Amino acid sequence: MDFEAYARELDARDPLAKFRDEFVIDDADTIYLDGNSLGRLPKRTRAILHDALENQWGERLVRGWGESWMDAPARIGGKIARLLGAQPDEVIVADSTSINFFKLVMAALAARPGRKQIVSEIINFPTDSYILQGVARILDDGHSITNVAPQDDGVVPTQTVIDAIDAAHCALVTLTHTSFKSGAIYDMQAITDAAQRAGALVLWDLSHSVGSIPIHLNDCNADLAVGCTYKYLNGGPGAPAFLYVRRDLQAQLQNPIQGWFGQKNQFAMEFEYAPAPGMARFLVGTPPMLSLLAIEGGVDILLEAGIENVRAKSIAQTEYMIALYDAWLKPFGVTLHSPRDANARGSHVSFGHPDGLRIDRALIEDMRVIPDFRPPDNLRCGIAPLYTTFTDIYRAMERMRRVLDEKLYEKYPKARPVVT
Repeated sequence: MDFEAYARELDARDPLAKFRDEFVIDDADTIYLDGNSLGRLPKRTRAILHDALENQWGERLVRGWGESWMDAPARIGGKIARLLGAQPDEVIVADSTSINFFKLVMAALAARPGRKQIVSEIINFPTDSYILQGVARILDDGHSITNVAPQDDGVVPTQTVIDAIDAAHCALVTLTHTSFKSGAIYDMQAITDAAQRAGALVLWDLSHSVGSIPIHLNDCNADLAVGCTYKYLNGGPGAPAFLYVRRDLQAQLQNPIQGWFGQKNQFAMEFEYAPAPGMARFLVGTPPMLSLLAIEGGVDILLEAGIENVRAKSIAQTEYMIALYDAWLKPFGVTLHSPRDANARGSHVSFGHPDGLRIDRALIEDMRVIPDFRPPDNLRCGIAPLYTTFTDIYRAMERMRRVLDEKLYEKYPKARPVVT
C-alpha cells in the first residue's frame, strides 16, 4: 500500500481541512502530536484577548464585571455543555480540574452518609487518585478506596468496575472516561446505571474526552463530571476547568469550599454563607478572567466543526496511525497500548517500548515530532482532528521508524527530565 499517497488523498477530501487555518502553526515541518496535553493556539483567541486587555480591562476597568465578566463562567460553560450532551445550566467554568474534582468528591460523599466505599482505578490520572487519598485522610471516618486494575492490555473491563461496587456501602464511583495512558474509553451508560442501582453517585473525569469524542451526559443520566479546557478545547496552558452537576442534584449538593462567588446575593456582603442557586454555588473565588475568556475561541471552533465530524475524522486518523504501526513499528518490538476497536478508543494512540522515553526525546530533538511520554513505557501520540492532517501522521510515523531503525535514541540518557 502507498501510505503517503493515501494520506494525501484523505487530506484532499477532508471536510474539516479548513479549520487547520484557524490555528497558529508557525513551523509546518514540526509535527505536533501533543494536543491531548496542550492544544494549539486558536487565532481568534488572540483577538479575544486583545479585546479583553485593551477594551474591557484597559478602557472599562472595574465596570467590566457588571458588563460581561460576571456572566462568563456560565456563558462559556453553557457552550461547553453542548459538547457534553448536557443542558446549559448544568455546566460552569471555575478553578482547575483538581479543585473541581475535590469539590464534587466531597459533595458526593456528604450526600451519601453512612456509605464508605469509593470505587476508582489504579490507572486513573494521578491528580484524581491523590485527591481521593487526601479526602479519605481529611474525613478520617472509615472511607476506603477500591481501585480496580486493568488487564494485560491496559484496559479495565466494564464488568470489573461493576463487580467492584458494593451495593450496601458504595458512595461514589469515579473514573477517567478516556484513559490518559491508553486512550481506552469506559462504557459510561453501563457503569452509571450499575452505580446508581447500588445507590452510589458517579463522577466522570472528561479531560481526555471533551472535544475529541461525543459525550452524552444527559442521555446516560450521569450525575457529576469535571474536565479541563486546555487539551482538545484549546483553551491555553492552565486554563480554568469546568464542572457538571445534573440539574436535579444541584440543590442537594453543597460546595465544600464556600467562597463569595458561590454566595447567594453576593454583593449584599452578608456575614453568613448561603449557597447561590444552580451551578453558581460551585464557584468559589474571583475567576481568572483573562484565562477564562481565552477558552471561548477554541470551544466556538469545535461547535462550528461539529463534534460528530471531529470524531469521524479522529477514528479515521487513529486507524491510519495503527495501520502504519503494524507495517513499520511492530517489527521493531513496539507494542500497541491502545484498543484496536475504534469505538473503545479516544483520540490518542499509545505505543509501548522499553526505551520509550529516549525515543520520545529523539523524536522531539532530532526529528521535529512532538508526542509525549508517560511511565513506564508509553509513547503517546495525540491526534487533534481540527489541525492534525493525515500527512502529519504519515511523516511522524516515518520519522519514528527512522529513529528505531537507526537507533537514534541510544545517544540519550535514560534519566527522566522534569517534563515529559
